Amino acid sequence: MIVGVDAAPGLRGQDELVRDTRARAEADRPEGRALLPFVLTGGAVIVGAGVCAGVLGTDVPHSLWRALFFLALYAVATRVEFEIGNGASVPTELVLVPMLFALPLGLVPAVCAAGLVVGAFADRPRALRDPLRALPSIASAAHVFGPVIVLSAANGLPLRWSAWPVYLGALAAQYGFDIVSAAIGTAAEDVAPSIVASFVTQAFAVDVALAPLALALAFADRTQPYLAAIALPMILLLRTFAAERSRRIDNALELRDAYRGTAFLLGDVIEADDAYTGRHTRHVVDLVLEVGAELDLSPEDRRDAEFVALLHDVGKIRVPKEILNKPGPLDDEERAIVQTHAAEGERMLATVGGLLAGVGGFVRSCHEHWDGNGYPDGLAGEQIPLVSRVVSVCDAYSAMTTDRAYRAALPGTEAIAELRRCSGTQFDPTVVDAFLRIVS
Repeated sequence: MIVGVDAAPGLRGQDELVRDTRARAEADRPEGRALLPFVLTGGAVIVGAGVCAGVLGTDVPHSLWRALFFLALYAVATRVEFEIGNGASVPTELVLVPMLFALPLGLVPAVCAAGLVVGAFADRPRALRDPLRALPSIASAAHVFGPVIVLSAANGLPLRWSAWPVYLGALAAQYGFDIVSAAIGTAAEDVAPSIVASFVTQAFAVDVALAPLALALAFADRTQPYLAAIALPMILLLRTFAAERSRRIDNALELRDAYRGTAFLLGDVIEADDAYTGRHTRHVVDLVLEVGAELDLSPEDRRDAEFVALLHDVGKIRVPKEILNKPGPLDDEERAIVQTHAAEGERMLATVGGLLAGVGGFVRSCHEHWDGNGYPDGLAGEQIPLVSRVVSVCDAYSAMTTDRAYRAALPGTEAIAELRRCSGTQFDPTVVDAFLRIVS
């Protein structure tokens, strides 16, 4: 079951998405526009639970203790959150499936919603004084209506393995309700449908993996009431795994922060040594992030592109200032010295190690040309890493449109014309086209 999905606006990295999702999970309640989807979905769940109770029946006098048992078990399951991508999933499938066959179907939605609320506020019961704080938890119960509808349409089908097509249909319906509720929950954040579908599919894979085991628990519970409690040790084991996963994500975030801090520190060193290079670097970073979004680069490529944009000129620290700031054209010897900065940058980042050592290879290739006439290795076409090709175009545009010691900045129209002229020779035509869509 899904308990959260965060927006993924174009320029934010995966680590920012994880932080945003965690912050939203820890917030007391959604505010402003973010509250409306939960009001709609939570309200629909409450109404739907009432309709199911009225139409399908609840038989509360005979089901009360069983309902309380499953409510408690469901609440425990909701306390286990697996962080997946930019959201989280909980292993409630282990409890939901036995519940569907142990309780009257009309009672299941209300028990699930109540279990989610109890699980969410077990540590802070005072929060329930504000009913709006319960809405996100209630809204998360929308998935249960899928299997309830399918099983009720099968007229109370007895529990047997030969009915597996019906069970698959119930699982598919659960997925459909998850998709719809997640889409409504993120509507106020203008999230692309593909992002919602991608996350829901990842989270639903957890339910698919647990479903056969949950069905086995349903058979066990049928022969011996309350035997579904054997799911509890598995839930606690999954909680241990989830906590370990969260710790690993914490460590990864801290390491990325360290790399990013190192990159910004090197950027400050560049700016202190050469003010133009520092300003130019910041401009290139902005352009690269926009072009990366336009090309729909993977999160890893966008992260690498940001680092390369920050550090593509780091090797200029080793180039004498009198050459960098020379007011006239460079001679052949001086040009050769300047061109060493690509390889020098790679060597400097190799000494840092880790992620930045990998970025060093992209830094080395930022001055290669699409036709093979660049430096330092004479790479051509797709031999040049895509990240380096993106930075190359953005670097050239920024350089042309800013003042240099030996010439004034070119107007944007002239710089664009030069990019078009060099598309297919110096620059990757695909990257140039993406860049022109951005600047236009």
